[in-house]
Amino acid sequence: MTHSTTTRRLALAALGATAALPALAQSDKADLVYLDTKGGRVTIRLRPDLAPKHVAQIKALVKRGFYDGLVFHRVIPGFMAQTGDPKGNGTGGSDLPNVPAEFTATPFRRGTVGMARSQDPNSANSQFFICLAESSFLNNQYTVVGEVTSGMEQIDKVKKGTQANNGAVSSPDKIVKMVLADAG
Repeated sequence: MTHSTTTRRLALAALGATAALPALAQSDKADLVYLDTKGGRVTIRLRPDLAPKHVAQIKALVKRGFYDGLVFHRVIPGFMAQTGDPKGNGTGGSDLPNVPAEFTATPFRRGTVGMARSQDPNSANSQFFICLAESSFLNNQYTVVGEVTSGMEQIDKVKKGTQANNGAVSSPDKIVKMVLADAG
Protein backbone atom coordinates (compact mmCIF):
# COMPACT_ATOMS: atom_id res chain seq x y z
CA MET A 1 0.00 0.00 0.00
CA THR A 2 1.36 3.41 -0.89
CA HIS A 3 1.58 6.36 1.45
CA SER A 4 -1.16 8.23 -0.44
CA THR A 5 -3.50 5.20 -0.27
CA THR A 6 -2.95 4.95 3.50
CA THR A 7 -3.51 8.70 3.87
CA ARG A 8 -6.78 8.50 1.87
CA ARG A 9 -8.05 5.57 3.97
CA LEU A 10 -7.23 7.38 7.20
CA ALA A 11 -8.95 10.52 5.92
CA LEU A 12 -12.05 8.53 4.92
CA ALA A 13 -12.11 6.75 8.29
CA ALA A 14 -11.83 10.08 10.09
CA LEU A 15 -14.59 11.54 7.93
CA GLY A 16 -16.85 8.58 8.75
CA ALA A 17 -16.13 9.01 12.45
CA THR A 18 -16.96 12.71 12.40
CA ALA A 19 -20.13 12.08 10.39
CA ALA A 20 -21.32 9.85 13.24
CA LEU A 21 -20.59 12.48 15.92
CA PRO A 22 -23.65 14.71 15.37
CA ALA A 23 -25.96 11.69 15.67
CA LEU A 24 -24.18 10.57 18.83
CA ALA A 25 -24.28 14.07 20.29
CA GLN A 26 -27.99 14.32 19.48
CA SER A 27 -28.80 11.04 21.23
CA ASP A 28 -26.73 12.11 24.25
CA LYS A 29 -28.58 15.43 24.26
CA ALA A 30 -31.91 13.58 24.46
CA ASP A 31 -30.96 12.47 27.97
CA LEU A 32 -29.74 15.84 29.26
CA VAL A 33 -31.85 18.05 31.50
CA TYR A 34 -31.06 21.64 32.42
CA LEU A 35 -32.17 22.60 35.92
CA ASP A 36 -31.88 26.35 36.47
CA THR A 37 -31.57 27.76 39.99
CA LYS A 38 -31.28 31.40 41.05
CA GLY A 39 -27.50 30.83 41.15
CA GLY A 40 -27.12 29.21 37.74
CA ARG A 41 -27.55 26.10 35.63
CA VAL A 42 -27.19 22.46 36.64
CA THR A 43 -26.86 19.86 33.88
CA ILE A 44 -28.19 16.38 34.64
CA ARG A 45 -27.54 13.35 32.47
CA LEU A 46 -30.49 11.00 32.81
CA ARG A 47 -29.77 7.26 32.77
CA PRO A 48 -32.49 5.38 30.85
CA ASP A 49 -30.07 2.43 30.77
CA LEU A 50 -30.55 2.13 34.54
CA ALA A 51 -34.14 3.27 35.05
CA PRO A 52 -36.12 3.59 31.80
CA LYS A 53 -39.54 3.99 33.46
CA HIS A 54 -38.35 6.62 35.92
CA VAL A 55 -36.51 8.56 33.22
CA ALA A 56 -39.60 8.50 30.99
CA GLN A 57 -41.66 9.88 33.90
CA ILE A 58 -39.18 12.69 34.58
CA LYS A 59 -39.01 13.61 30.89
CA ALA A 60 -42.82 13.70 30.64
CA LEU A 61 -43.01 15.99 33.67
CA VAL A 62 -40.19 18.25 32.44
CA LYS A 63 -41.96 18.63 29.05
CA ARG A 64 -45.09 19.82 30.90
CA GLY A 65 -43.12 22.41 32.91
CA PHE A 66 -44.11 20.52 36.08
CA TYR A 67 -40.85 21.25 37.94
CA ASP A 68 -40.72 24.98 37.16
CA GLY A 69 -41.01 26.94 40.41
CA LEU A 70 -40.95 23.92 42.73
CA VAL A 71 -38.93 24.27 45.92
CA PHE A 72 -36.03 22.30 47.37
CA HIS A 73 -38.18 21.42 50.39
CA ARG A 74 -35.73 19.05 52.10
CA VAL A 75 -31.99 19.75 52.09
CA ILE A 76 -29.76 17.96 54.58
CA PRO A 77 -26.17 19.24 54.73
CA GLY A 78 -23.67 16.54 53.80
CA PHE A 79 -26.42 14.30 52.41
CA MET A 80 -28.87 15.51 49.75
CA ALA A 81 -31.18 18.18 48.28
CA GLN A 82 -34.75 17.04 47.50
CA THR A 83 -37.32 18.66 45.22
CA GLY A 84 -40.18 17.77 42.88
CA ASP A 85 -43.13 18.08 45.27
CA PRO A 86 -45.88 20.48 44.12
CA LYS A 87 -47.08 20.72 47.75
CA GLY A 88 -43.60 21.72 48.88
CA ASN A 89 -43.64 19.55 51.99
CA GLY A 90 -42.63 16.07 50.79
CA THR A 91 -46.14 14.61 50.58
CA GLY A 92 -47.07 15.49 47.00
CA GLY A 93 -46.57 14.13 43.52
CA SER A 94 -47.84 14.49 39.98
CA ASP A 95 -51.07 13.19 38.47
CA LEU A 96 -49.09 10.43 36.72
CA PRO A 97 -49.06 6.93 38.23
CA ASN A 98 -46.28 5.92 40.60
CA VAL A 99 -43.30 4.14 39.05
CA PRO A 100 -42.19 0.65 40.17
CA ALA A 101 -38.69 0.38 41.63
CA GLU A 102 -35.77 0.03 39.23
CA PHE A 103 -32.98 -0.60 41.73
CA THR A 104 -29.45 -1.23 40.45
CA ALA A 105 -26.01 -1.66 41.98
CA THR A 106 -25.06 1.82 40.74
CA PRO A 107 -23.64 3.64 43.78
CA PHE A 108 -25.06 6.81 45.26
CA ARG A 109 -22.23 9.34 45.42
CA ARG A 110 -21.89 13.11 45.15
CA GLY A 111 -23.95 14.29 42.17
CA THR A 112 -26.08 11.16 41.85
CA VAL A 113 -29.75 11.90 41.14
CA GLY A 114 -32.18 9.46 42.75
CA MET A 115 -35.92 9.17 42.99
CA ALA A 116 -37.52 9.87 46.35
CA ARG A 117 -40.26 7.52 47.54
CA SER A 118 -42.24 6.52 50.60
CA GLN A 119 -41.57 3.27 52.45
CA ASP A 120 -43.20 1.46 49.53
CA PRO A 121 -40.37 0.81 47.01
CA ASN A 122 -42.89 1.23 44.16
CA SER A 123 -44.08 4.71 45.18
CA ALA A 124 -41.71 7.02 43.27
CA ASN A 125 -43.60 9.67 41.32
CA SER A 126 -42.12 13.15 40.78
CA GLN A 127 -39.81 13.86 43.69
CA PHE A 128 -36.08 13.42 43.26
CA PHE A 129 -32.93 14.21 45.19
CA ILE A 130 -29.35 15.09 44.35
CA CYS A 131 -26.66 13.65 46.62
CA LEU A 132 -24.36 16.24 48.16
CA ALA A 133 -21.95 13.51 49.27
CA GLU A 134 -21.36 9.77 49.05
CA SER A 135 -24.52 8.01 50.28
CA SER A 136 -23.84 4.30 49.87
CA PHE A 137 -26.49 3.40 52.46
CA LEU A 138 -29.03 4.15 49.68
CA ASN A 139 -27.50 1.63 47.26
CA ASN A 140 -29.98 -0.98 46.00
CA GLN A 141 -32.79 0.70 47.97
CA TYR A 142 -33.53 3.74 45.79
CA THR A 143 -33.58 4.20 42.03
CA VAL A 144 -30.68 6.03 40.40
CA VAL A 145 -32.05 8.13 37.52
CA GLY A 146 -29.06 10.26 36.58
CA GLU A 147 -26.04 12.29 37.56
CA VAL A 148 -25.06 15.93 37.66
CA THR A 149 -22.45 16.52 34.96
CA SER A 150 -21.96 20.24 35.60
CA GLY A 151 -23.21 22.89 38.01
CA MET A 152 -22.94 20.90 41.23
CA GLU A 153 -21.73 24.12 42.86
CA GLN A 154 -25.26 25.50 42.29
CA ILE A 155 -26.76 22.61 44.25
CA ASP A 156 -24.20 23.20 47.01
CA LYS A 157 -25.56 26.78 47.29
CA VAL A 158 -29.23 25.72 47.73
CA LYS A 159 -30.57 26.82 51.12
CA LYS A 160 -30.32 24.01 53.65
CA GLY A 161 -32.35 22.77 56.57
CA THR A 162 -30.75 20.91 59.46
CA GLN A 163 -30.43 17.25 60.32
CA ALA A 164 -32.38 17.98 63.50
CA ASN A 165 -35.48 18.95 61.49
CA ASN A 166 -34.91 16.25 58.83
CA GLY A 167 -33.78 18.87 56.33
CA ALA A 168 -37.03 20.88 56.20
CA VAL A 169 -36.23 24.29 54.74
CA SER A 170 -38.02 27.53 55.61
CA SER A 171 -38.27 29.96 52.68
CA PRO A 172 -36.62 27.36 50.40
CA ASP A 173 -34.83 27.98 47.12
CA LYS A 174 -36.66 26.96 43.94
CA ILE A 175 -36.11 25.39 40.58
CA VAL A 176 -36.47 28.42 38.32
CA LYS A 177 -36.93 26.28 35.22
CA MET A 178 -36.23 22.72 34.15
CA VAL A 179 -36.01 21.82 30.46
CA LEU A 180 -34.82 18.99 28.23
CA ALA A 181 -31.63 19.96 26.39
CA ASP A 182 -33.03 18.82 23.05
CA ALA A 183 -36.19 20.92 23.46
CA GLY A 184 -34.49 24.17 22.63
